[in-house]
Order: sequence, then C-alpha cells, then structure tokens
Amino acid sequence: MNGAIEIELKATRYEVSADIATISLNRPHRMNAWTGRMHTEYRHCLEAANNDNQVRAIVITGIGRGFCVGGDSKALDGHVKRGAYDPGTPDELPTPGFGIAPEFDENFAYHFGLQKPIVAAINGPAAGVGLALACFADIRFAASGIKMTTAHGKLNLPAEYGLSWLLPRMIGLSQANDLLLTSRVFLSEEALKMGLLNRVFPADSLMSETYAFVSNMITTVSPDSLRQTRWQIYRDLHRDVAASVSDSEILIREMMKADNYAEGVKAFMDKRLPAWSPLKAKPEQ
Repeated sequence: MNGAIEIELKATRYEVSADIATISLNRPHRMNAWTGRMHTEYRHCLEAANNDNQVRAIVITGIGRGFCVGGDSKALDGHVKRGAYDPGTPDELPTPGFGIAPEFDENFAYHFGLQKPIVAAINGPAAGVGLALACFADIRFAASGIKMTTAHGKLNLPAEYGLSWLLPRMIGLSQANDLLLTSRVFLSEEALKMGLLNRVFPADSLMSETYAFVSNMITTVSPDSLRQTRWQIYRDLHRDVAASVSDSEILIREMMKADNYAEGVKAFMDKRLPAWSPLKAKPEQ
C-alpha cells in the first residue's frame, strides 16, 4: 500500500523510522496553533501512515515549545471579521479511518477507524483543538509541568471537536464537567491523577520514553491484534456487551487462521520475541 505524502508539508513534519511514523505539528513560531493548512496536512500524514504496511504505530507530537495551543489567534480574529466560521480547508480532504464504522466517519472521529495505534507525546501546552487531538490518541504521555485547557468557554464557544463526548468517558462526568465548564488551566500532573494521561516524564526524556513504549508494543503485539482491538474498543463504546462478546468470538475464529496466530503461539512456546508479518489489506467489516 502507498504511504506517500501527496502534498508539500509546511505546517507538519512526517518521518518514519523503525516501523513508527511520527507526525509533528510544525509551526513552532505560533506554538503549533491549529490552522486549516495544518489540519489538511495532518490528514494527509495520517492517510500515509495508515496506508503504509511497514508502519506499525503512529506518534503525534509538536516541534518547539508547544504541542498545539488551539486555533490560531489570527484565524480566530478572521472568523470575527468575516462574521462566520471558515475551517480553511479544501473541499476534498483525505479520509483516513473512514469506512470502518459509520460513527467514525466524521472529523476527528476518523482516528478511531485507523489501522494503527496512536500515541500522543505532549511536549508543550495543549489547548482547545490541541487537547482534543491528544484525546483522540489511544495513549497519552506528557512532559512534566505542561499546561492544558479546554479553552472554549473563554471564547464563547461550545466544547470543541468531541471533547464533551471524550472527557466524560475518559475521566468521569464530575471531572469532565470541571474541565469543560470552567475552561481552567490544569497541569500534566493533575491530568495524570485524573486518568487523562498514561504517564508524565521529564521533558528531556519524553520522546525517548514514548518511542521505547511504542517499540515494545509493536514488537510484542501482532499488527492485526492492535488493529482489531482498537476497533473493538471504540465500536464497543456505542453498543451493548452482548454484541461485543459475539463479535469477539467471530474475530477469534477468523484470526486464529492467520499466520501471525501460529507465529505468536510458536514464539510463546519457544520463549522468544515473535517475528510478525506486516498488516495485509484492510479486512472487511
């Protein structure tokens, strides 16, 4: 499958190393504030990673001192002057993650339909859409002392990009209401206690710890298991337990026919690391 980027990247950076794709938000002079250009490039990068059979996982981070401080203030002012919201994106955008489940076929929700796990390495402040972006990752690591905020309330906006759906499920209703109704600033240490983050690391070790985690995950867990388990997790948020059990039994029967099942069993018996075969074409859903 083709993992090429089809446009020139200016607001993001895309790199692949050791089977891990890294998407870096790349507007450090603006603390990686979100723009239509960045959104467009980000979707192109996700599509490239999702379509590259050799990529096993995706890391999202920021370049410079910020992760993503939310919508660019110049763009926000432009909305005021126009008297209307303009996303600043072309009519036709890549659709990574679409086609897996109808509830994933929407902006940002498409993360849940991707074939590869996503780990956010939050290297600096994350606000508004930047916080939402991190929350759509499967795993979240952050540097110590990082500021975060939902931000929207101080701009007379609604909770943005699915945060009102995500946060109650991630950290519980009481704590989600605290963050969503106050738009207050909180630090990564508090976010860890809430369960919003998986780990907090010193800033100088954030990336090395992130890559070590991801490398261990993709070495020990088969690519199709990662793919199917992600889809199970996010589909099951919308349905009852009986459907979850039934579908898991169907998947068990199908996945036990695969070469990677035999390899996993053999590696377990031999007490060695498995040599996984790459993902094949996207399975029918």
